[in-house]
This record gives sequence, C-alpha cells and structure tokens, in this order.
Amino acid sequence: MIRRYIPDTLTLFNALCGAIATAFAFQGCYPQAAGFIILAAVFDFLDGFAARLLHAGSEIGKQLDSLSDLVSFGLAPSAMVFHFIQAHQHDSMLGAGLWSWLSFAAFIMVAASALRLARFNLDERQTSEFIGLPTPANAIFWAFGILGFHQAAIDPLWILAGVLLFSWLLNCPLPMFSLKFKHLRWAGNQLRYIFLAGALAAVCLAGIRGLAACIVWYILLCVSARCLRSCHSQS
Repeated sequence: MIRRYIPDTLTLFNALCGAIATAFAFQGCYPQAAGFIILAAVFDFLDGFAARLLHAGSEIGKQLDSLSDLVSFGLAPSAMVFHFIQAHQHDSMLGAGLWSWLSFAAFIMVAASALRLARFNLDERQTSEFIGLPTPANAIFWAFGILGFHQAAIDPLWILAGVLLFSWLLNCPLPMFSLKFKHLRWAGNQLRYIFLAGALAAVCLAGIRGLAACIVWYILLCVSARCLRSCHSQS
C-alpha cells in the first residue's frame, strides 16, 4: 500500500533538505542554509506524525530518520560554523593560519550528533522527555546563531567554545522536556507554556534570529528544572 511509504518519503525529504543546506553553508549562503535546516525540521516532524497517523512505522524508517537527522542537524550546521570560522579568522587574537586548521573542529558536532542519535535509538527512557539536547535544537541554535554572529566581529574562539559546549550538551545526562502536549491544561505543561511564552517574546524582539535565543532559553529552563528537582529530593 502507498501509505506505508509516505513516512519514509518524508524522511528522505528531510535528508535532501539537509544536503542542500550543507551545500549553501559551504558557499556562505547562511540564510538559505538556515531556511533548509528549518524545512528539514518540518519534514522530521511530519514523518513521525505520518507514521503514527497511518500506523506505518518500521525499522527501516527508524534508521532512515537517524541518518537523515545526522545530515540535516549534524553536518549542515557544522558546515555553517566551519565556513563562518574560515571567513572570520582574521577577527581572532590567534593567527589566521592557525584557524585554517582549527576551523575543522566545527565537525566535532557531527561526531557528537552521531553519538546522540545512536543513543536515542537504544534508550527506552526517551519517550516523554529527552536525555541531552535534541539534534534539531542544536541545529536551530547554530543555523540562526550564525546569522546573528555574522553581523558582529566575534572572535572565532567563542564559536569554538560553543561547539565544544553544545557537543557536550548533545550527550550529557540532563533531562530535557519535549514539546509534545498530552493535554492543554497548565498542570504538567508548566515548562512548555513558559518556554513558548519566552520563545514568542524572543522572536518578536529579534525576528528569526531570535530562534537561537529560544534554544538558549530552552536549555536554561531544563537546567533550572533539574536544579529544582534536586532541591526537592534533598529536602
């Protein structure tokens, strides 16, 4: 039946968008690269939605999803960071020649994303929440963060530090809430509603570049929630 192929087709569109985003990233076309990363995220959402709606989930679909996510949310944002560092190496206190090699550290995020996706496929705890930063969130931060950083003479050292931090966040043991609503009541959805309110404010104030701030807001909420849980468990 045709419907069994619909989720996998949407997943392949995710991979296609990621490949196009990567091509734009290597050319320094950041808005186009960011746009295709967002489009990949839309297909990533739709393939899972279609699989549940049509009862067409499969093992090959699960593997395709991870491979596509690695391209769209691992390689594409890393390519944006790589090109950004190459283009702004003269803004650093370090020598430009050194950055010609250090810029390749951007691809640490590809390896970190691969490990994150492999763990996600095997971790049965990640049904109602995530353990570590989801790869689409990491990609959105860098896609729209680079758009903002491109307007400022920021030292690539800060970008490299961010790469290392986010590579760790992808695989850290921090529980992170998902945006899946089981109901619309406040109870049980407090973090989701607080996040959405802050995200809306960020986008209204900064436009699409505010999406990078939304990811930072998401991480801070998750860290705060973890700290509150620890305090309550010790009291």
